[in-house]
Amino acid sequence: MALPSTLTGAGLGLLAFGAYSAYDVSAKLLGGAYHPLQIIAAAGLMTMPLLLIYALLDRGTGSLRPVRPGLMALRSLGTILNFVCGVTAFTLLPLAEAYVIFFTMPLFIALLAVPVLRERLDPQRGLAILLGLAGVVIALDPTATPLNLGHAMALTGALVGAMNYVIIRKTGAVERTAVMLIWPQVALFLTVAAAMPFVYRPMPIRDLGIAAAMAVVLMAGMLTILAAYRRAPAIVVAPMQYSQIAWAGLFGTLMFGEEMGRGTFLGMVLIAVAGVMVVARQDRPPVAAKPESA
Repeated sequence: MALPSTLTGAGLGLLAFGAYSAYDVSAKLLGGAYHPLQIIAAAGLMTMPLLLIYALLDRGTGSLRPVRPGLMALRSLGTILNFVCGVTAFTLLPLAEAYVIFFTMPLFIALLAVPVLRERLDPQRGLAILLGLAGVVIALDPTATPLNLGHAMALTGALVGAMNYVIIRKTGAVERTAVMLIWPQVALFLTVAAAMPFVYRPMPIRDLGIAAAMAVVLMAGMLTILAAYRRAPAIVVAPMQYSQIAWAGLFGTLMFGEEMGRGTFLGMVLIAVAGVMVVARQDRPPVAAKPESA
């Protein structure tokens, strides 16, 4: 039996955000030795062949010219800002602290989806999103630290990331997947490549391997997130980002020496409950109207 499209979209969202977590952690690993723009450029250079292969395999289905060029230009600009701000934030902030801010993105998406996509934000789903956000704060237990450039970059990344996902939902029905992938990534790569004469440092084979892994997980994440937003409303897919708390805990413990306490476990439970509430509410069949009595 086929799964409901909203459940499929939620599952694809989980996979996509897991891939993006791997990208974030890889960027943090390289952040101590390289400028954020070089990290993006190195991963982008290795993403280009993957995009070319995908475009060649998909070339028989239509043109690479955007149907909505204005929205595609806006999405490309948002992609540039999102990557630059995101990678910079993860190189400047502790992993958990950066995720606390980035986990506000589903809330921004849900709010933008109401006026832009005409989606309903009923009390139950609104409560679920707020519950998930509260779970993130409890799980990561952010310390009271002075605000710095990293926090500003993370908040900016969350805002433009929300805008990007709403655009994906709005244009996904008319734009080919190849178009949605290629134009923003080409724009991003050309932008950061222009900065290389000012920030470039030679990279050994090990670091080039990390950059190659970033390209692979980025490509996987982009494909799955596009598929997710085409199968389910933004209000279903967006809270799946909360699953990154589990990846943050795992990567933080194994790679950065962070321990998972009781607060983190409680927060993870709240986030899981919030995600189930959103999907269950979306998949609930409408109640048939009762016939009026004579």
